[in-house]
Amino acid sequence: MSEQEVLVNSGSSGNVSTLSWLAKADLDCQTVEELRGKLKYFFMSPCEKYQARGRKPWKMMLQFVKIIIITVQLVSFGLSNEMMVTFKEENLLAFKHLFLKDYKDRGSTYAVYTKHEVHDHIDHIIMRYLNLQNVTVGNHAFETVNGVVTPLSLCQEFYRHGNISPENDSFDIDPHVEKGSIEFDNRAHSGRIKVSLNSDAEIKVCKEWTVSNSNAVSHFLLIVLFDSLVIVVCLLSLVLCTRSVCASVRLLLEYVWFISEHHGTVSWSDRMQFVNGWHILIILSDVLTITGSVLKICIQSKELTNYNVCSILLGTSTILVWTGVMRYLGFIKKYNILILTLKAALPNVMRFSTCAVLIYISYCFCGWIVLGPHHENFRSFNTVAYCLFSMINGDEIYLTFSKLRERGSMVWLFSRVYIYSFISIFTYMVLSLFIAIITETYETIKVRMPEQRRCTDRAGAAGQQQKQQDGMVFSELQAFITTCKNHPTFGTYKLDQEPSSYL
Repeated sequence: MSEQEVLVNSGSSGNVSTLSWLAKADLDCQTVEELRGKLKYFFMSPCEKYQARGRKPWKMMLQFVKIIIITVQLVSFGLSNEMMVTFKEENLLAFKHLFLKDYKDRGSTYAVYTKHEVHDHIDHIIMRYLNLQNVTVGNHAFETVNGVVTPLSLCQEFYRHGNISPENDSFDIDPHVEKGSIEFDNRAHSGRIKVSLNSDAEIKVCKEWTVSNSNAVSHFLLIVLFDSLVIVVCLLSLVLCTRSVCASVRLLLEYVWFISEHHGTVSWSDRMQFVNGWHILIILSDVLTITGSVLKICIQSKELTNYNVCSILLGTSTILVWTGVMRYLGFIKKYNILILTLKAALPNVMRFSTCAVLIYISYCFCGWIVLGPHHENFRSFNTVAYCLFSMINGDEIYLTFSKLRERGSMVWLFSRVYIYSFISIFTYMVLSLFIAIITETYETIKVRMPEQRRCTDRAGAAGQQQKQQDGMVFSELQAFITTCKNHPTFGTYKLDQEPSSYL
């Protein structure tokens, strides 16, 4: 059998694959071999490309440099964010002790119950505010606008007009609300007024940097310089990965044009092999890192104070960067099995997760409606979801049972059936099936990897026939590439090739 007579049949009987008519077509062997060589070189690892053309793996080295500087940037931002959060929390706690009468550090709700307590607390707040600088040990001062101290304001929220008729219990309430802020919340009218205190932080831009015996300016410039370095590296990585994506699209169009010119079709599975998900992952991480770094520079220069958006961008980008490095570990055969297992098991896991989520949501709604009036962990839909998820891990079970013990017999019986069935389904069935799916995929890949390596080492038609005899599943694109006899170490790829005429 000659090299052009290597055939790979499609899955359905009676249908001949693309390579069957390629064997019968009158093609220029040199043209076909050039295309096969391009495809084989495209799917090589960085080490194989270095052997083939001596091309240094710049993208790989850049990714390792990027992961180091991004991690350093994230740690620096995390420490700064930690100091800001600590500052705000400690100031808020200090204000509560200063302005809320008899405030204690406790988890229960701080509230007042009588008119006398309300008036007494308001009077306490006013007196503490007037004597703030004489009482506090912190560096607190009154807000001033154009040199005038801002007066203390008492906020009140009420309906503009409201009449209640005691004869027929009818209400006549004007829907317009006047907002006129330690907050005294009497929304439920239960006889318990909840008291809360909020503090908003507003950072003023310091116009004068002439601070004696301080290196604040040099420290700020170093941070901005380092963030700028991160932006430059990520831009370079973004350009290189975008260039690789464009090259893969061009090669895909060339392959599709070649097949279509000879009355063949390229399946979507073969087309998707040209889409490198790792490059897309790196591009996304670079975009998030660049955006987060720009926000970080604005925060450092006191132009912005929104730490949350910046932390989300930098944190997400760090996850993607560290995950993207797994691509290069996948070139090592012993590490590659983890990546192959995740890729192979993901479709089954997603389908199974969809079914599990439907059951989980149904339990959340049921617990919210039935047990919500009787247990604080089921008071809202969000708390129900948190409580049930903690039950899967073995938490909150005894505490939930103990709090429902004092309820009526019907609620008590329903809660037992509800919790026992949920734990049985999710802890013993769902989690076990998750583990079984991943374990089965791992064992299958572990058995097939040595067989695939043996088949890959065989070149030409004999190797292709052996793959069919061994029952190995190869796509038409893989079969087309496998017949290329040029090994990376042969030196064939080191020759400068002319641009393709297919485009």
